[in-house]
Amino acid sequence: MNFYDKFYYKSLGQGQERVATEMIEKGKQQGNWVLLQNCHLFKSWMPALEVICEKTREDTEVHPDFRLIMTSMPADYFPSAILQNGLKMTTEPPRGLKANLKRSYTNSLINEETFVSCMSGKTNNQAAFNKLLFGLCFFHALL
Repeated sequence: MNFYDKFYYKSLGQGQERVATEMIEKGKQQGNWVLLQNCHLFKSWMPALEVICEKTREDTEVHPDFRLIMTSMPADYFPSAILQNGLKMTTEPPRGLKANLKRSYTNSLINEETFVSCMSGKTNNQAAFNKLLFGLCFFHALL
């Protein structure tokens, strides 16, 4: 699957319902992956999204590769039918600065291969890179 040709995303907010609905309909026909970000910011559209999801479940013409992915902060108005009929995944930040730094350093994005590839340029300033990496991880942990 050529992922970049089949992946569409939209950050939800006021006035985005038409675009999001069109993306879902196109995705159902073509087998695209559709990501709707920040669903909690569009409270007024949640009932319509629930209807769209219910129709999608009942539709026999949905492409087998179609995926609808939604992100949301916890919200009591998020439709329970969507939650009950979908897969859910949660992430919780580690508690404390030390745990957060440890998580950043053990994350799969920071590994020996990535570290070496950053050092393979014309200048090999490992000490500066170490400080920059720590500063970035520390800033992320504070946020």
